[in-house]
Amino acid sequence: MSRKTDRPGSALSDEDRVLWNLVARSTRPLKGRSAPAPEPAASAVQDKVAPATESRPPAAAAAPTLAKSLHLRHALDRPTLDKLSRGKLPIEGRVDLHGMTQSEAHALLLSFLKRAHDRGVRYVLVITGKGFSSGGDGILKRQVPAWLATPPFRALVSSHDVSARHHGGEGALYLRIRRKS
Repeated sequence: MSRKTDRPGSALSDEDRVLWNLVARSTRPLKGRSAPAPEPAASAVQDKVAPATESRPPAAAAAPTLAKSLHLRHALDRPTLDKLSRGKLPIEGRVDLHGMTQSEAHALLLSFLKRAHDRGVRYVLVITGKGFSSGGDGILKRQVPAWLATPPFRALVSSHDVSARHHGGEGALYLRIRRKS
């Protein structure tokens, strides 16, 4: 947010708006003050700007089997995975999707990967969380691998795999970003 404008808040990107809404939901107003109305979610802004088929996450019903099959098909090679887990290859970016809704996480992940691709970043870490608090696997843990197989993400990500234990284990993914053409 290096741009300055006359109106505060008008320079927020979709990603900044998603992050701000997460922070705003976690705070309480001071005594005697009411909470401000939340800004529109990034998915609502994206629906107005982009075609609906481009930014919508896939259906949740097909995700468990789809995510497992896609994850195996687009796995990182073993030497690269070993180098990432041992710190021999640098992880040049991280994004934490904890506590986000699917639409917020989808928008944030897509914008993060676009920026990483534009900067020429090669390996990133995506933290989804394990999601055991609700008695099962987390929705983001299941959905993110499925999203990575959709056209907007396939143009940015060449492969992915579960991270090493010290990087989050099954609650995080290593992603290899495609080279700029």
